[in-house]
Formats: sequence, structure tokens, C-alpha cells
Amino acid sequence: MEERGNLVLKNPVLISVNLLLLLSSSSLCFVLTEETDFNGKDRDSLLSFKSSLTDPKQRLSNWVSGFNNWTGVTCNNQTGRVISIKLTNLNLSGQINPSLCNLIMLETLVLSQNNFSGFIPICFRNLKFLKILDLGNNGFQGDVPLVELVSLPYLKVLILKGNSGLGGLIPDNFSVSSLEKIDLSYNSFRGVIPESLLHLKSLKYLDLSGNGLFGMLNEFYQPLVVLNLSSNSLSGTLPCFSASVESLNVLDLSNNSIMGGIPTCISSLNVLTQLNLSFNELKYRVSPRFIFSDQLLVLDLSYNEISGPIPSVISETSDKSGLVLLDLSHNQFSGEIPLGITELKNLQGLILSHNRLSGEIPARIGNLTYLQAIDLSYNWLSGSIPLNIVGCFQLLQLKLSNNNLSGVIQPELDALDSLKIFDISDNRFSGEIPLTLAGCKSLEIVDLSSNNLSGEINEAIVKWVNLKSLSLSGNNFHGALPNWLFSFEQMHSIDLSRNNFSGLIPDGDFNISSSLNRRGLSSNNLSQSSTIRSSGIRVTLVLLGKNEMSFGYTLLSPVGIDLSVNSLRGEIPEGLFGLQGVEVLNLSYNYLAGQIPISLVKMWSLTSLDLSHNSLSGQIPTNISGLQELTFLNLSYNCLSGFVPGEQKFWRFPEAFAGNPDLCVEVVSGEGCHKMKPPLAPGEDIFAGDGEGMISVWAFWISAVVSFYVGVVALFCFPPARHYILRPMKSVY
Repeated sequence: MEERGNLVLKNPVLISVNLLLLLSSSSLCFVLTEETDFNGKDRDSLLSFKSSLTDPKQRLSNWVSGFNNWTGVTCNNQTGRVISIKLTNLNLSGQINPSLCNLIMLETLVLSQNNFSGFIPICFRNLKFLKILDLGNNGFQGDVPLVELVSLPYLKVLILKGNSGLGGLIPDNFSVSSLEKIDLSYNSFRGVIPESLLHLKSLKYLDLSGNGLFGMLNEFYQPLVVLNLSSNSLSGTLPCFSASVESLNVLDLSNNSIMGGIPTCISSLNVLTQLNLSFNELKYRVSPRFIFSDQLLVLDLSYNEISGPIPSVISETSDKSGLVLLDLSHNQFSGEIPLGITELKNLQGLILSHNRLSGEIPARIGNLTYLQAIDLSYNWLSGSIPLNIVGCFQLLQLKLSNNNLSGVIQPELDALDSLKIFDISDNRFSGEIPLTLAGCKSLEIVDLSSNNLSGEINEAIVKWVNLKSLSLSGNNFHGALPNWLFSFEQMHSIDLSRNNFSGLIPDGDFNISSSLNRRGLSSNNLSQSSTIRSSGIRVTLVLLGKNEMSFGYTLLSPVGIDLSVNSLRGEIPEGLFGLQGVEVLNLSYNYLAGQIPISLVKMWSLTSLDLSHNSLSGQIPTNISGLQELTFLNLSYNCLSGFVPGEQKFWRFPEAFAGNPDLCVEVVSGEGCHKMKPPLAPGEDIFAGDGEGMISVWAFWISAVVSFYVGVVALFCFPPARHYILRPMKSVY
């Protein structure tokens, strides 16, 4: 699975008040000159702080006893007192030495994006002039001395995000605070949002996402600019945020347990640019009176239970409208896709999957020339792919799977030469793969499975040099498999099952693909395999050149090859069984012959092997028991022979050897072997048995005769029964 397109916001809206703070501070923070030395106590405090750190890249090598400029340190040019320390992303580690608390004139302390650990010193309460404290993205742990930090009289910015070990309760003492920006995201805070925080008048930016907060979602009574409470356990219904009508720019309440409908008062947020209410329990229809702000760039209502038609107000645009992302997936929207959506000229992402939409794809969808991602999968759409779609020349992702679409794959789709993901599986498309699709050289994931496609695999596919996943299963393809089938360097999985392919499995160069070969791993470090078990690509949308959003398409399927249910013949190539990265190999229901290659032992990552229903012969390689990751094995209904000792522990797969009459499997060591019986002939189970066999035979014939005469009587003596039995056969589509 795909895993759905998750919205990831980077570089959030900058708060102008923070810029003013930095500008006001800079008037006091000049570079130290030769005329003014460090304050002696401050210099000693910094050297003590440095002595507790690990600095592998020697970024603080110029912190010596002299008075020249020190990395990240700013002093007041008149007093020599340290007023600012900014040590961001320097790969520093260690714990904070309490000597840092002796810098009593410190106004800015930024230690973000390093590897600091331990506790946040409670002595930070001594930094009475501190305005900005940023310890984000480190490894701090334990309870945060928030009571002391919040009480600092001049503190405006508090950033502790990205320290998963930090936690505790958020105190209810914000009435004494002057904080304007609070970012405690992705930590381990718990409890409810304190009442005093809801009334903190100075607050403009609040991010508590990714914690363990619970309780009711309440109204905020200050004019917020950014509010992010996503990924918690908040409940209740949506408030109106009335105090933020003219200020709220970003509202993210995703991944909570918010219920009810979307109140129309949300549409009164006049400057809202990003609204994310995904992954909640919202229901009902969107009111027709709901009018979205002209400034709205991102609307994400996915993963709820919202029903009814897609409201026309979503697609009604004005000259100022600039909606970039529309994600309504995983809801219960019904009806047709509004034609007005094709007028959203700035739209880059259209995600309407997993709904109940019907009708055809709007013919004018090609008007959306900035569109990069289309996902209309898992709906009830019909008709064909509109040819006008080639107007979306920047398209990276086209997912139309699990609909009722039909027609042929138009040769003109080669104009989508930026396309990376092409998924039209589980529809009713017919015809062949056009040769012109060779022009789609950027394709990485192609899924054409479960359609009515036919023909041979043509040379168009070999031009997709970046191909990672190819699925043609469940179609009517025929002919021989091409020699270049395994020649893709990034190939992750290939599924050609349930077709009519014939001939030999090509003995190509199996060593090209890094995923299939799992380069760099050996049988002794299989634990590393989990880090590369899935592959994926990112489709990135850029909002007005600033904010970025990423849609993920992760290949959750294992690294594998599936050629089952075809008419392949001949021996299995030796190289196919030497692929160290393959996790799933299915060659069942073919006409393969010969022995199982001994190179099977090299497939260290193999979790599932199915070679059943072929004509394989010879003995089972004894080293197969060394495949430690193997959880599924099926070698049934072949012509295998020999003795399989119990010490190989094949009792884990009790049905794996059925239908091999010359194969003897020892279930428990020392107790002899059990012959694998051939498949029973039709009716053989009826007459099987010893002493009671004749009774079963007589019972069968008596039952048959009685049934025959009862049927004759019913046919000729009862007109309704005669009419039912002799009615014409009805064709089934």
C-alpha cells in the first residue's frame, strides 16, 4: 500500500513579531571589539559549558582564552556581557553544564538541531533577561521546568520541539507569561491544554502537535496566527475561533478525535491559508453556505466520514483564489466531480480517492496546467481517461485504480513525460500498451493489473529506466518474457501473474537491481534489511515558492517476483535463485521442470517461496532449512523425490510437500518418513476405507437411484417444478 499522500508542512508561516524581536535585540548585540573584553565570569562560564560538550567537528575550536570572536557568541560592545548564543546544527552533544546559567544578561539561547541530552537545567530560571529559548530537535529528556520558564518576565519565544523524551504536564500558570510563540511539538507532554493558555493575550503561535494531550478542544480567546494541535487525542466539536477571524493563518487539528460537522463559522476565518482537519471523526455534509477564503491554499478534510456531494463552494473561484491542494479522500462524498474544480488554475494536488464519486472524469481537467498529483482511485467513476489530461504536462502522479473506467490507453499519454506514478489497476481497460509510452521515461511505479489488457510486452517498457515496480497481473498478456525483464537498476518488485505468458524464464543479468540483490548485506546482518524493505518516492508540491508539501507513495509490498499462473516452461534459471534481496518468490501454476537450484541458499531475505503446481523433479536442497526468514513454503504438486530429514524442521510447513508421491518427509527425527500421497482422483474419497468400504459403496448407489426416481416424479407430476427444471439457461456476464 500504498500509503496515502500525507501533508507535511515545512518552513511554517513566519511570525512578524519574532522578526521584530530579533531586530530589537540586534541593537544591543554588536561584535566584540578589541577595546572591550569578555566579562571574566561570562568567559569562564562559557569555557565550563564547552568542557562538558563533545565537538567532533571542532566547531568551537576558537573558544579559547582570548577575546576574539567566538563561534555563535555575541556580546554587548559596551559591557562585554554575553547576550546571545546561537549554536545551531553543529553536531554538538553532551549535557548542558549549569555554568550556562551564570550568563545572567543572556537574551537569546539557541542550541537547536544538535545531539544534546540529559535534563533541561532548572537554573534557567536565573536568566531573567532571556527572550528567546530554542532547544528544539535534540535528545533532552525528563520533565520540563515549564513553571520556571513560563515565569521568565521577558521570554517571548519558547521552542522545545523534537525532543521525544521531554514531557510532563503543561502547567496552568500562563497568566504571568508574555510568550508570543510556543512550540512544544513532537515531545511527550500529556494531560489537558491548560485554561490559562487559552486566555494568554500575547500568544500568536502555538504548536502542541505530536504529544499525548487529551480532553475537549476548547475555544481560544486571543488572535492567533498559527494553531497546530495535530496528532493528539483531543475530542469534542470544532469551535469557531472567533477571536482569530482576522489573524488565523494556519489551522491544523488533524489526527485527533474531533466529532460533529464542520461549522459554517469556520468560513469566517478571512485570512486562513491552510486548513487541515484530516484523520478525525467529522460527519455530515458540508453546508452550502460554507464559503472558503480566497487566500486558502491548502484544504485537507481527508480520513473523515463527511458525506453528500462535493460542495460547489469548494470549486467556486474568484480571480484571487489560489487553492493549491484539495484533499477530500477517505470520506463518503458522492455524486459527480464538480466541473468547477477544473477552474482552480493554481491547483497542484487533487486527491479525491476512497469516496463514492460517480460519473466521468471532467473532460476539461487538462486546464489544470500546474497539477502534479491526481488521485481519483477507489470510486465509482466510469468512462475513459479524457485525452485533455495531457494538458497537465507537469503531472507526476496519476492514480485511477479501482473504478469502472474503460477504453484503451491512449498513445497520446506519452506527452506526460514527467509522470512517475501511473496506476490504472482494477478497471476495465483493454487493448495493448502503446509503443508511444516509451516517451514516459520518468516512470517509476506502473500498475496496470486487473484489467482486460492484451498483447505482448513491448519495447516501451524498457525505456522506463527508473522503473521500481511493475504490475501487469490479471490481464490477457501473452507471448514470451523479454530478455531485458530483470535489467532495471532500481527494480523493487515485478508481478506478471495471472496472464498467458509462455516460453522460458529469461536467464538475464539478475545482478543489476540493487533491491533484488540487497547489495551490502550478508547473511550475518539481516537485521539491517528492515531499513530498506520498502521503497518509495516523494512527490513534492511547492506553495508559492515557500512552503512545501510532500505526497508519499511508499511501496509497502515486499521486494519480490511473481510469475505465477502462466504457461512458463523449462528450468528455473540459476541466477534467479541467487537474488539475496528477494523476499517473495512465486512461480506456482506453471509447467516448470528440472531441479530446484542449489543457489537457493543465497536468498537470505526470502520470507515466502511458492513453487507449487509445476513439474519440478529431483531432491529438495538440504540447505533450504538455513533460510531463517522463511515463513511460507509451498512445493506441493510437483515430481520431487528423496528423503527430507526431520532435523530440517519442515514440520513448520505441513502442506508444503503434498502431491509429491516419491517424496518422503520425516516429521519427527527417528520416527521414519511419511510418503506424500499423490492427489486423489475424482470420487476416490467416496470409495476409500477398509472394513466399511462396501457399506459406503452400497449407500452411494442406493442414494443415487432414489434421487433419480424422486427427480423424475417431480419433473412430470408437478408443473411448477417441471417449468423450473426445464427453463432456458441464462447467460451470466
